[in-house]
Amino acid sequence: MTLSIGAHVDQTDPIAEARARDTTLVQFFLGDPQSYKGPVINYAGGAEGLKADAEEAGVDLYVHAPYLINVATTNNRQRIPSRKLLQQHMDAAASIGAKGLIVHGGHIKDDEDPSIGFDNWRKAVAATDIKIPLLIENTAGGTNAMTRHRERIKGVWDAIASEEQADLVGFCLDTCHAHAGGNALETIVEDVLAITGRIDLVHANDSRDDFDTGADRHTNFGAGKIEPDLLAAVIRDAKAPVICETPGGAEQHSADFAWLRERL
Repeated sequence: MTLSIGAHVDQTDPIAEARARDTTLVQFFLGDPQSYKGPVINYAGGAEGLKADAEEAGVDLYVHAPYLINVATTNNRQRIPSRKLLQQHMDAAASIGAKGLIVHGGHIKDDEDPSIGFDNWRKAVAATDIKIPLLIENTAGGTNAMTRHRERIKGVWDAIASEEQADLVGFCLDTCHAHAGGNALETIVEDVLAITGRIDLVHANDSRDDFDTGADRHTNFGAGKIEPDLLAAVIRDAKAPVICETPGGAEQHSADFAWLRERL
């Protein structure tokens, strides 16, 4: 079985980063992931140039939305800018021909009813002009997170199912987040597919921390707390393109690719 394995890279020249890792798959931010200022395309040829050059090079591009986005929250001062930022990044990602836009599931306050967060996700899907697949990612921490545990993921999926763009919403499975979030990796692929019917992308990461700690700290394969064969099994069973969000540059990523291919 041959899986496409790539990495999260610097956004200045994603195609050069792909070549340095001998891959045809990369993920990157558009601008500052900790800013509400909106997307920035740093590629010298601009959006059109990046789209054309990636197509010519046979490189698939994925864009990770800013970490600040939280469309689930009840806080208007965060939710409204989050929706705006989500649309801006959707438009920018579509303009470069990206295969998907990845966004975290977000959270609400500890004392709030999760159903409010689920409905806010439904409203966000309804309000967004989804031009390329919007891939919701499971998260590691937070006691009232929308996509940490499977029953919450189900809540989001049930809420958005009635929206006409629901088929454009997919799932990104992060292995470190699943482990640190307290989900059994032995069944995580089966559990997610039972809810969403799809896994569109895998964020393949080892975890520096123990099971169910809620700590989102990625590490290179074999250097963390996830049992190596189990980690490889999750990635294999998901049958989706793989992005390594592991530390380091091309050398470390290439070593991670080799580690993974050996076990697949």
